[in-house]
Amino acid sequence: MSLQSWPISERPRERLLEYGAGVLSDAELLAIFLRTGVQGRNAVDLARDLLTEFGGLRQLLDADQASFTSHLGLGPAKYSQLQAVLEMGRRHLAANIQRDSALESPQAVRDFLKAKLRHELHEVFACLFLDTKHRVLAFEVLFYGTIDGASVYPRQVVKRALANNAAALILTHNHPSGVAEPSQADKVLTERLKEALALVDVRVLDHFIVGDGEPLSMVENGWM
Repeated sequence: MSLQSWPISERPRERLLEYGAGVLSDAELLAIFLRTGVQGRNAVDLARDLLTEFGGLRQLLDADQASFTSHLGLGPAKYSQLQAVLEMGRRHLAANIQRDSALESPQAVRDFLKAKLRHELHEVFACLFLDTKHRVLAFEVLFYGTIDGASVYPRQVVKRALANNAAALILTHNHPSGVAEPSQADKVLTERLKEALALVDVRVLDHFIVGDGEPLSMVENGWM
């Protein structure tokens, strides 16, 4: 059944305009992005089928071009549009945390870190460099690969903190497995970095681990 034949109050676009995007399901949001369906399936039906095929919205958004465009109703144009939307979202989140103190906007920091790191297929280690008022100066990915004491060099982290004239920073890395629980190596590394940065009067405010859910704060869990 065509969406045009649905009652106006049930159409995804009209519901979004009336009640806001938050009330829509993943399929309805995707249907608005798709705009049209394919023969025999309207946009909502197609969206539901795609979410089932990919295994969920996150998997669809994280898909590479080859995987994305191999599905009916999705082509290079749609892939380009999606990447543009995702990048605009990341830049919007970055603008939000640069405007205010990172400590006064903890959810904005979490949202930004999710957008930056959750799609990564391998572990990456990054720093959010902050000024004396804890406003964001820069975000930099410093190391790739398995995160442990052998692959993350405190000297390089100190060097980048000084280059950014940072007074404080937030450490972060992702767990591609989706489980945000810190390993013993994560805890040891955090202490090594705190000690190294303390020598140049740079405070480590927190270490966030990004997995499938909300980024885990080592400070909030008493591990720092």
